[in-house]
Amino acid sequence: MPERRLRPALYELIALVGKALGNGKRLELVDLLVQRPYAVVELAQAAGLNVTTTSAHLQTLKHAGLVSTTRDGTTIRYRIASDAVAALYGQLLTVASTQMAEVDAAARRYLGPDDTEEISRDELLRRVSAGQAIVVDVRPSSEYEAAHIPKAVSIPMDELESRLSELPPDQEIVVYCRGVYCSFSHDAVRLLNAHGFHATRLADGILEWQLAGQPLSSPIR
Repeated sequence: MPERRLRPALYELIALVGKALGNGKRLELVDLLVQRPYAVVELAQAAGLNVTTTSAHLQTLKHAGLVSTTRDGTTIRYRIASDAVAALYGQLLTVASTQMAEVDAAARRYLGPDDTEEISRDELLRRVSAGQAIVVDVRPSSEYEAAHIPKAVSIPMDELESRLSELPPDQEIVVYCRGVYCSFSHDAVRLLNAHGFHATRLADGILEWQLAGQPLSSPIR
């Protein structure tokens, strides 16, 4: 039947999405792009790649329909193509974690010892509503400006130690960053606790917050 002959071509096209995501560096770029749009040069800097390599990875992602571009004067900015792409990335993280024990082991090595207290999204909302905690976004300020949890204050991780005086010493501080595998929140809790603050972290991050349909200050994309 003609339809049977056409089926392989259909699945080869679908496989382009899997192939585009089948590279660790491209996943790192997606992880950054779900936070905000980036120009190639600043994305390369954030990912620790050279511009040529970053451009090549972005073209692969664009060919698979995962990212799109907009022009800002002479600058081309890349962004996640749709909410469906962010959801696919979030689901990929979940499947990898639940189906491969090696992923959790690698995460523990990367994030450090399990010595920080975490709370759920619902618990964060409850504590903030009850006036029991303040929320601190420790991502870079440009990502905070793109979108953040309502009422969160921005203190990027690399500024946190020098800005401790801005935080109330007698109130719980809940920090969050990009996602479940973002190290900023772990490092921030350790630093704050070492300086006598009562600090906890959101169990995941802004990606999972958005995918759960929780309110944001503005759309991420």
